[in-house]
Amino acid sequence: MLEWILRSIVGFIILIIAAKMMGQRSISGLRFLDFIIALTLGNIIAHPLSDEHLGLKGAVTSTFSIVIFYIAAIWLSLKIPVIKQFFDPPATPLIMDGKLNYRNLSKAKLSIEFLYAELRKSNVEDISKVAFAAWEPGGTLSVFLNTAYQPVTPADLKLTTQPFNLTKPIITDGHIEHALLREIGKDLVWLETEIRPHGINSVILATVDSKRTIQVHVIREPGTL
Repeated sequence: MLEWILRSIVGFIILIIAAKMMGQRSISGLRFLDFIIALTLGNIIAHPLSDEHLGLKGAVTSTFSIVIFYIAAIWLSLKIPVIKQFFDPPATPLIMDGKLNYRNLSKAKLSIEFLYAELRKSNVEDISKVAFAAWEPGGTLSVFLNTAYQPVTPADLKLTTQPFNLTKPIITDGHIEHALLREIGKDLVWLETEIRPHGINSVILATVDSKRTIQVHVIREPGTL
């Protein structure tokens, strides 16, 4: 039992390290190369975790070999257009000026029902309202409405707006984000002053915005840990 637990821990750690080496792209939208890698790594790790006669040495070697091949393929695709075209093809236009390109729809191996389902996710019920829609390599549909159907913005009405005010959590689950404190040029004494009358140990969630304004959202109930 202990051996199987250790195998699982080692396999889990290996996958974490491999995913970290491959970068954020491999865990966002699965493209062609990402899908192949994910499928391959899953099989490599799964076999030694399910078969007691297989050691982890071969799986570890294979995993990191595949990761190196993946990184090399990504690097080559950035340098050589032909390889980029193979691994990361351009988006396929499906709708132009409200008209469906049925040939590209067949090329992307999508049905009309699936296209409408994807359009509904973007709150679009009529193809004629779409200025441009394309099927992305990551398996998502990008949709741009005609200007007549786009929401009116303050810029369209020439209204004066306030600058964007970004809010970030500075205390989460009772833990202070010291890196954020350093980023905004403040210290712990300033934070304690800003959250009064609440004690810093009683705050579960607090945020700070671009104007250095602190808001306390959740307080720990007395008597709770």
